[in-house]
Amino acid sequence: MPRRRPTQERSKRKFDALLQASRELLVEVGFESFTCEEVAARAEVPIGTLYQFFANKYVIVCELNRQDLVAVSQELADFHGEIPSLDWLRHMNQFVDHLASLWMTDPSRREVWLAMQSTPSTRATGAIHEKEFAEVVSQMLRPLTPRTPRARRTMMAEVLVHVVYSMMNFSVQDEQSHTDAVAELKRLMVAYLLVAEKESRTASQR
Repeated sequence: MPRRRPTQERSKRKFDALLQASRELLVEVGFESFTCEEVAARAEVPIGTLYQFFANKYVIVCELNRQDLVAVSQELADFHGEIPSLDWLRHMNQFVDHLASLWMTDPSRREVWLAMQSTPSTRATGAIHEKEFAEVVSQMLRPLTPRTPRARRTMMAEVLVHVVYSMMNFSVQDEQSHTDAVAELKRLMVAYLLVAEKESRTASQR
């Protein structure tokens, strides 16, 4: 977590400039060569100001990861509601396309995701972020699997989130066909969700 979050407009601009500079630097040099000093220089912010917000570069990437997942959670929540299951699958298909497009057009998303795998601490923080995102997915699964126990639905959501982000990373690797990888991800998800829907429907008939 950042040491503090800005409340005044001037501080918010500095905070946002630091995060934007961090994204650019991650894409250019990778996480190993990423330094707080270079981030501050690019953002034209004193290094002391950076340290007012972030203790180190690991906290920076954790904040970037949190922002990415919060934004996606908000977009995904737009699909939330008592939607018939087939419509839900159609909307989910569209959402995967949207997420895949974000990863293709913004290479910093992959760099942030990879940086989160760098230490036990960042991995633990990333797992917390994924669980929060999975809670949104779990709520969306309710119309599809109304008779499925909540604990199982939570596990299903966490599996889906982990698989989706692992596949997003796979889809943008060098010499990988992004389109083909996303198509295979959709097949996996549809098969998984249709089985879950069938199991829930069968349970309701017992």
